[in-house]
Amino acid sequence: MTAADQKPQHEAALSEQTASNAEIRANADIAQQPDSRQPGRSSNNAPSGMTHDVINVVRGFCMGAADTVPGVSGGTVALILGHYQRLIGAIRRIDSDAVSMLFKGKFREAFDYVDGRFLGALGLGIGTGIVTLAGLMHWLLDNRMPETFAVFFGLIIGSAWIVRKFISAWSPAGVIAVVAGAAAAVAIGRLSPTDGGGSLAYLFFSASVAICAMILPGISGAFILLLLGVYHPITGMIKELAKGQVDANALMSLGVFAFGCLFGLLAFSRVLHWLLHKHKDVTMAALIGLMLGSVEKLWPLQMPTPETASLKMKERVMVSVPPGEWDGSLVLLVGLAIGAAVAVLVLERLGEAFQANHPNENVG
Repeated sequence: MTAADQKPQHEAALSEQTASNAEIRANADIAQQPDSRQPGRSSNNAPSGMTHDVINVVRGFCMGAADTVPGVSGGTVALILGHYQRLIGAIRRIDSDAVSMLFKGKFREAFDYVDGRFLGALGLGIGTGIVTLAGLMHWLLDNRMPETFAVFFGLIIGSAWIVRKFISAWSPAGVIAVVAGAAAAVAIGRLSPTDGGGSLAYLFFSASVAICAMILPGISGAFILLLLGVYHPITGMIKELAKGQVDANALMSLGVFAFGCLFGLLAFSRVLHWLLHKHKDVTMAALIGLMLGSVEKLWPLQMPTPETASLKMKERVMVSVPPGEWDGSLVLLVGLAIGAAVAVLVLERLGEAFQANHPNENVG
């Protein structure tokens, strides 16, 4: 073979080697880039400025505020504000892979994997909302219950109207899911609160159950706590903590309660994530049913029975009455309900505008 024949072959081999090296470098770069299929690794989750962080803190604050009210769900707020699926997806990623990264010292990778920036901002807002408003909700439920219930009645109705848009196609199964969800919410709402238990194990159990309700639109985690008899003790501890009155036993109880919430959240989020991805329409229909069924408990026209009228609000037995038997201002309650529903619709419009400018914000 002549030198002239060898030259093209040499150039071809050199070109092939260069291409191979370029491919290796490209693969290495790809391996270091975020995975767009994962909620915590999308390009959207790179540091995006204080604007996104502030928005997520506000979202969390709204969720925390809702979760302090028996009858209202923080999950409903997450749906309205457009970050529900991203939240469930991020929580689901707190798994063995994330723990493995931590043990290997890959803290940044673990933080990105679980969408840590999003969860951190949201968690800060939720905690702030709960601590800030626990005392206020105590006062409102004790002194302005009809007006408070009217507002949340309107919020739930407006929310259910919004959530219907998440269903791409209605089916007989979807209709059945709505009816079943509504029936379940009504049945839960008619349960009688218990006196609860004072043990730490009971607190852990109550927190695990209630947190599952808190991330389900339509089921109030606060109301579940009320049914289990731990709502007033827990919110009372939080109110005292916010005042700077720290008690060792209260801190222990709140710590156990927090671990119970974490356990329930991690376990239930996987089930919910699977349902939303495999059976989204039916799942959303069931959530609408839960929301509609929950309004029975939030009927604003409630009066205490004669036997309990002189007791504290948390000790009273309330019964619903028709508008004709209500001795308060119906116009005020109707106005509050309508105003709340309109506020939800306006908030949803703002959320749509934000999503249009940030299409990856709700990745789940």
